Amino acid sequence: MRHLPIDSKLFTQNRERLRALLEPDSLVIVNANDVLPTNADGTLVLCPNSDLFYLTGIEQEESILVLAPDAVDEKHREILFLREPSEHLKLWEGHKHPKEEAQKISGIQEIRWLSEFPIFLHMLMCESETVYLNSNEHRRAVIAVPTRDARFATELQGKYPLHKYQRLARLLHELRPVKSKLEIALMKQACAITRKGFLRVLKKTKPGLNECDIEAEFAHEFIRNRAKFAYSPIVASGANACTLHYLQNDQPLRKGELLLIDVGANYGNYAADMTRTIPVSGRFTRRQKQVYNAVLRVMRAMSLAAVPGKHPKDWQRESEELMNEELLKLGLLKPADIRKAKPKHLACKKYFPHGLGHPLGLDVHDVATASEPFGENWVLTVEPGIYIPEEGFAVRLENDVVVTANGPVDLMANIPVEADEIEDLMNKKP
Repeated sequence: MRHLPIDSKLFTQNRERLRALLEPDSLVIVNANDVLPTNADGTLVLCPNSDLFYLTGIEQEESILVLAPDAVDEKHREILFLREPSEHLKLWEGHKHPKEEAQKISGIQEIRWLSEFPIFLHMLMCESETVYLNSNEHRRAVIAVPTRDARFATELQGKYPLHKYQRLARLLHELRPVKSKLEIALMKQACAITRKGFLRVLKKTKPGLNECDIEAEFAHEFIRNRAKFAYSPIVASGANACTLHYLQNDQPLRKGELLLIDVGANYGNYAADMTRTIPVSGRFTRRQKQVYNAVLRVMRAMSLAAVPGKHPKDWQRESEELMNEELLKLGLLKPADIRKAKPKHLACKKYFPHGLGHPLGLDVHDVATASEPFGENWVLTVEPGIYIPEEGFAVRLENDVVVTANGPVDLMANIPVEADEIEDLMNKKP
């Protein structure tokens, strides 16, 4: 793991929260993600299973967590199964967790090797009535290949068809949006590293560079701070920024253009998600600044509107009504456009076609129950934008906020976002 050690209290507390939601005589089984192939004999670096990490802190392939809170033998109430280290694995793949290390990371005392899993599984299945199995139930997920959890579920239900099976994802989608102090501390660290990358980019950006040069500056700062990209970065100059998920990042930066940067660090598997739009030449034009400040006003207002009890669809609607007003001032909409628009598709959608924000955490688009209002200690992105293809530029701004009863806490409050501050930093002499 690249990050510094994380206090195992985080994972112990998460397991305690989950146990409180389980039915009597339950068994929970969570698998690591697969190591995915590339081409020939190549593989990708393992992407840790967010749910397994949430409950154990373990990032090693083939790992399995088993929880059986009512098991007859107290030692069997939480067991972590791991690949057994060997000289062969050490030579070809490197370090694997010994039992003592896994105990320290996870707070789980009963560590067993994978070879023992079938015996313990049968014993615990015989003691259990309800089995909770995991699956990817993110509402925007595209499931093209069966996951390790999915394959395991099919196999287990074939062997033990008479048990009662439940969806673990339903419970985790209730738990994971609510961030603990330890989780928020990790997200603050991810935001702090993102800030370092952005300040570096403000000093470097100028006409003649390439979008990939900007991406490289973030990579430099992220890696040296024990982080990685939380998602594929968007570095979009000029009209490229009008493509919402632009990933090409290989075009030249031209004088007078804007550069939209959507990037975030991942630290300890927790994500930051920032968007800034900056002038390649160091100064906004009058028109660019008008649009910029309109987006900034919406971001500021909707950050304040992110309060406990607010339903996501109401939050989105409020942002669109506010954006309608800004687009009128900019001359991009006329009053007739607003009157003619359909109630469920406001006029601003022409220039602000996406959602205002999303939950953030172990996943960039973190899990949550879509029908639920915001809760205390949710972390949300706030990312309004205005996209004007006919003028060849776009502006999007994005900060990450913690929802609290005392008002939102902006995790990116110290990352420059005011237009004048951006200009001052870009033109500051070394």
